Amino acid sequence: MRIVLVGHGKMGRMVEGLAGEYGHDVAGVIDPHDAAGHDGPESDRWGGVDVAIDFSSPDAVVKNVPLLARRGINLVIGTTGWQKDEAAVRRAVADTGVGIVAAPNFSTGVVLFEAIVARAAALFAPYGEFGAWLHEAHHNAKKDAPSGTALMLKRAMEQSGFSRPIDVSSTRAGFIPGVHTAGFDGPADTITLTHSARDRSAFARGALLAAKWVVGKRGWFDMHDVLGLNHQGRKGS
Repeated sequence: MRIVLVGHGKMGRMVEGLAGEYGHDVAGVIDPHDAAGHDGPESDRWGGVDVAIDFSSPDAVVKNVPLLARRGINLVIGTTGWQKDEAAVRRAVADTGVGIVAAPNFSTGVVLFEAIVARAAALFAPYGEFGAWLHEAHHNAKKDAPSGTALMLKRAMEQSGFSRPIDVSSTRAGFIPGVHTAGFDGPADTITLTHSARDRSAFARGALLAAKWVVGKRGWFDMHDVLGLNHQGRKGS
C-alpha cells in the first residue's frame, strides 16, 4: 500500500520509519517546510497513492484534506486544533467516496483509557458530592491547549452522564510525550486515573493501523471504529 505523509515533523518522520513494518510504501512528503516536501496535494506524484497520513498543522488540514479527498485518496488525520473548521471539512469531502479516520489520539491505550474514564464518570455521576477534573501535560512545542485528547475525555465523561462542571488544565514543559489524568474528588477521598505515554511511537503505530483499515471504507471514522469498539452504534458518517 502506498502512502503520502502530510507533514514531516517528528510524528511524520516516526510514521515514515515504521511504515515498512505495516507493509506501507512511502511515496513522498507534502510539507512546504521540508526540502523534500514542496510538491503540494495536487501534484502528479501522488497518482496511485492509497492513503495520506496527516500530522501537519490545523491550517494545512483545512487546505489539504479536501484536495486529497477529491483525488480519491483516503485520509488519516492525526493533527489536532482544526476542529472549529470540522463542519466545513466534512462538507468538502462528503461526496468524494473516500474513507477518513480522524482522531485526537491514535494510541490504542488512550482509546481504551477513554472507555475506562467514561465508565468511571457514569459511576460517579449520581453522587453529587464528587467533583471531577482533567489535567494533561505535553512537551513545550505542542501548540493546542488543552489537548485534543483532553477534550475527547471531557466529552466522553459528559456523554456518560456526568453533568457537573469538569475542570480542565494543561501543562507544557520539556519533552513530555503526553500524560492525561482524570480525577474524581469527594468529601473524604480522591480517585485518579492516569495514562502516560512513554514515547510517541504509539501514535504513529495507531495511524499506520488506521491507514491499513480505512482502505475500501467510505465515510468519517475514528479510532473506535478502527479498534472495533461499540461507539454508540455509529458507523461512518
